[in-house]
Amino acid sequence: MIASAGGVGAGLSLGLPLLALVLESRGITGSWIGLNTAVAGFAALAITPFVTPLAARIGAMRLLIGALLTTAVALIGFYFATDFRLWFPLRLVFHGALGTAFVLSEFWIASLAPGARRGLVMGIYATVLSLGFAVGPLILRFVGSHGFLPFGLGAAIIALATIPVLFARGQRPDLHQTGRRRSVFGFVVGVPIASMAALVFGAVESGAMAILPVYGLRLGLEEGQAALIVTAAALGNVALQIPIGLVADRIDRVTVLVACALAGLAGAFVIPLVADRFPALLAVVFVWAGIIAGLYTVGLTHLGARYSGANLAAANATFVMMYAVGMMAGPPAMGLGLDAFAPHGAILVTAVFFLAYLAVVAIAGAGSRGRPRA
Repeated sequence: MIASAGGVGAGLSLGLPLLALVLESRGITGSWIGLNTAVAGFAALAITPFVTPLAARIGAMRLLIGALLTTAVALIGFYFATDFRLWFPLRLVFHGALGTAFVLSEFWIASLAPGARRGLVMGIYATVLSLGFAVGPLILRFVGSHGFLPFGLGAAIIALATIPVLFARGQRPDLHQTGRRRSVFGFVVGVPIASMAALVFGAVESGAMAILPVYGLRLGLEEGQAALIVTAAALGNVALQIPIGLVADRIDRVTVLVACALAGLAGAFVIPLVADRFPALLAVVFVWAGIIAGLYTVGLTHLGARYSGANLAAANATFVMMYAVGMMAGPPAMGLGLDAFAPHGAILVTAVFFLAYLAVVAIAGAGSRGRPRA
């Protein structure tokens, strides 16, 4: 399952900046690029409540394989859709299927992870996923954004991610209900800091994935260099998720989440200061993205420790839904920032998300060490 997630990450990280670069080449504004990318959040938000019931009815493996193949076909569809208006329904299909795949794979992995090493396991998962995210922009750097080849490669990588799923046939997750069934609101209230971590990370990651290549172009970089900014972010995730997961197994998770948010806030102000020095820009983005990805890793670790069975699947679906809400907010906000305060407005917008998250931690009163809630 972890290997499959890596394949999905590679296809997705090739596809998202590819779509942004294609739209930029067609003269679409940063605001419209961000708005189109935000459809991903609506799609994931709409599909996730149905993932657990569908998996229980038709089987987690069948649903996951179907979702991956649908994602691959939808990516091909973008190549043939020359009318920008068609990209909105295509985004719905692409990200709805992709959201289904992520809910199932993350629940599958979390349900099988041993309790004492859950942070490490989720760190490994996040690392492999990040490796996939690093591969996509590198492929884009060599094949470019023109023609069918980048679309075909992305679709093929996603389709090949179905193969590892077949080898997990004997380790299917338990979807039986244990304990009291909670609503989506119940999960958000029950784990507010973890839930909001998913929202903030969804906003920043999806916005950065779509807008960073355009940000690079606005800085005067070549297309290949702009794609490398996304690669630097993905490599930061690769390097830091296992250490962050290990730390989350040993100290209070709220402390780890707050540290990640503070690092994100600091990075939002440092990146514009080094934007005119490309090596320094890559280095800062590497560290910045790697640390803020800990919001997702630690949030998943907490859910796996707190819930099991169908409740874990539902909690993970809620986590992805909050991520999807962030996806609806991040890209448009960063796109507007890019247009209104070019070029650094897109990066400075992320500071607002991190400040909002730190406010949630303060209001929840869960910032002290030793408190189990996250």
